[in-house]
Amino acid sequence: MAFKEKVKNNLLITTLIKVRSSELFWIFAFAVLTTFAAQVAVPTQPVPFTLQTMLVLLSGVFLGSRNGAYAQLLYLAAGIVGLPVFAGFSFGFARLFGPTGGYLLSFPFAAFLVGYILEKKNNTVTLLAALVVGQLLILLAGASYLALFMNGDYYKALFSGAIIFSVWDLIKTAAAFSIYKVISKKYPRLP
Repeated sequence: MAFKEKVKNNLLITTLIKVRSSELFWIFAFAVLTTFAAQVAVPTQPVPFTLQTMLVLLSGVFLGSRNGAYAQLLYLAAGIVGLPVFAGFSFGFARLFGPTGGYLLSFPFAAFLVGYILEKKNNTVTLLAALVVGQLLILLAGASYLALFMNGDYYKALFSGAIIFSVWDLIKTAAAFSIYKVISKKYPRLP
């Protein structure tokens, strides 16, 4: 196979070629910010309160669907390969198969969804709706996965993995909304 064909067939290289260097900077920056947000945690069982979801939402808002998802995939990949990026400076592939795995696995999808909604129509009402929908996706995916660790008791998982976070997540959603409104006035589009 010729070198050009090998490069063309390599998904990672093809993706990197399509993404500009400024976009790569912001993808990396949001992966790092998500790491820092994961360390702002209130240890509760079975799932800690963290600021991660706020950064997941913001990555979709600021970077758009594709790059927001890439930022969260980079965050997950960093944790999988052994960098201490998850809550409590934890790491490893096994984290995706633990009680918080559903939340973590939903991050790229939530960032993509928020960005996608805003790419279709970007106004204040749509922004708020996109943030709420993204937050709900994370909570419901996380609680559904958490039910596996609670003997299939979805209602118990929904309470301890979603409802208990409702006030906290409303605050994070409002903060993400406010952060976007303030920053977007000065910088309409980051990448």
